Amino acid sequence: MLNVDTHILLYALLGELTPREARVVSRQSLGISAVVLWEIAKLYQKGRITLSLDNPELIELLKEVHVWPITHEVCLKLADLDFTSDPADELIAATSLVHNVPLLTRDRRIRKSKRVLLA
Repeated sequence: MLNVDTHILLYALLGELTPREARVVSRQSLGISAVVLWEIAKLYQKGRITLSLDNPELIELLKEVHVWPITHEVCLKLADLDFTSDPADELIAATSLVHNVPLLTRDRRIRKSKRVLLA
């Protein structure tokens, strides 16, 4: 299982993954934090992306993606992070910690982490 952040999920849908990311994604089943759905909705609402949550291709992709809820345990793990970022990115990283799954992201702050297992 692989945890992907919002941008990686969108890049996968749009065919904009790097060759390395595409290899990693093709080898494992995907999971996302529930906050990724919220982030997609907010990005669409703000006009920063053109894909809404009711996009048929996104709906089909999400049928194959496991969604981890934002639980008490995930929120407690926020204190274990060794970086600060926007709340959505922190929840995504904490989800990886709780479920012991690697995270695929391009986010520089997260990629510098010594605690989050990265793909």
